[in-house]
Amino acid sequence: MKLTARTVSAGLIAATGIGFLAAGPVMIYEGVHGQHEVTSQLSEQLITFPAKGDAGLPAAQAGYAGRQVTTGPQAKAYADMIETHVKTATGGLTYSQVSAKAMAAPADTKLAGLKNTAFMGESLRGSLMGAYQAWEVTYLVEGLGIAFLGVGAVTLTVLGLTEASRRKIHIPDTIAALAESPSSGTPLM
Repeated sequence: MKLTARTVSAGLIAATGIGFLAAGPVMIYEGVHGQHEVTSQLSEQLITFPAKGDAGLPAAQAGYAGRQVTTGPQAKAYADMIETHVKTATGGLTYSQVSAKAMAAPADTKLAGLKNTAFMGESLRGSLMGAYQAWEVTYLVEGLGIAFLGVGAVTLTVLGLTEASRRKIHIPDTIAALAESPSSGTPLM
C-alpha cells in the first residue's frame, strides 16, 4: 500500500474515531461508578430528614420527610435545611459575622455557642454540597461518554462513506468490454 497524505489522514481520522468509541463506554462507566460511590458514602453516614410534621423540617424539604440521604439532590436538600437552621439559630448572621461578634465579646457564652453551632452547621453543609457537586459531575462525565460514542460513530461512518465514494466500481456494458481493460487504467473491483 502506498503511503500518501490521504491514507495518513484517513488513518488518523480512523484512530480518532476508534479512540472516541473506546473512551465513551469508559466515561459512562466512571460516571455510573461515581454515583454509586456517592450513594455508598452518603448511606454510611445514616443522615435522615426529620419526620413529617417535625418542627425541624422546613416546608421546602417536606417532600423528603423521614427519608435517608443517599443521592446528590437529597444531600443538597439536607444542606439547604441546615442552612435554614443555622440562619434561624444565628438570627440570619453568617458564621463569619457570629465569629467576629464572639471575638469582640469573649466572655459572652451565648455568642460562643452560636459560633460553634454556625461552624458545625456550615462544615456539614459544605460536606453535603461537595457530595451534591460530585453527583452533578457524574452526569457531565456520563453525558460526555455518550457524546464521545456519537462522535466516534459519526467519524467512522463519514470516513467509511468518504472512502467508499472514492473507489468507483467500473461495470462493463457488454461481455466484449469485460475482456478489454478499463479505459481509466484502474483494475476491476
